[in-house]
Amino acid sequence: MVRDFSKLMLRAFNAEADTLVRGLKPYKLDRALDRLKKVAETIERLGKTMKISISSSYYELRVRELELTADFLQKEAEEKENERLERERLREERKAQQEIERERARLEKERQHYANALETLIASGNEGGADRLRAQLAEVDQAIKTVDFRAANIRAGYVYLISNIGSFGEKMVKVGMTRRLDPMDRIRELSDASVPFNFDVHALFFSKDAVGIETAMHEKLAAVRVNLVNRRREFFRATPSEVKAHLSELAGELLQFREVPEALEYRQCLNEASLQVQV
Repeated sequence: MVRDFSKLMLRAFNAEADTLVRGLKPYKLDRALDRLKKVAETIERLGKTMKISISSSYYELRVRELELTADFLQKEAEEKENERLERERLREERKAQQEIERERARLEKERQHYANALETLIASGNEGGADRLRAQLAEVDQAIKTVDFRAANIRAGYVYLISNIGSFGEKMVKVGMTRRLDPMDRIRELSDASVPFNFDVHALFFSKDAVGIETAMHEKLAAVRVNLVNRRREFFRATPSEVKAHLSELAGELLQFREVPEALEYRQCLNEASLQVQV
């Protein structure tokens, strides 16, 4: 009878432990361990008259199984997230490279147009028109050099400071960088359907070492980082004015800085809600 009851109790304990393992989430490990402990205590209480209990060595093995499962699931989730972010980074790089190639092709076509027109003006003896075209040609040549520099220097780009008070509240900012020729393209992508309101730009500036400035900013704001596990998430619990001092220290005097976000749609929603309450 004791042997049969021991098998029954062990099956009950293993069934509970297996259920905990199958449904485990990394952030629920403490709850799962607490549940396993209560099950072991219940079996010990019910089997007290026959001296039936879960041995401490076997109990510790099942605890270790839960801990290893939680660690595996956490690392698996981190790996998937890193893969997703890496795919996103590569897409961003491809978009930036494609923009650079399109812009260079456009400038080369424009340069050839000016060069042909310049030859015509020189041949006709129109020196005034030729001088004007030479100036325009010089501007195009400079633009081509800038595009070539952006293509060659992968650290060059725009550093941005943005917020979204309608989605995350007033004390939350995102600090990042993009190599796109038009940085607002990246901001608009971040304001897609995954957030209810558009992001507002507080600071946006070009740097030859945008990667270095972004990294330094993240280090200075490490104490207020929102996601402590995934460091590629660039959100921080701070106001734009609190971040401004760090930006000015790293990038020099900021020519443009908007302290109060426009948050147009969010403020319109507040007005609509206020009107509905009044009605």
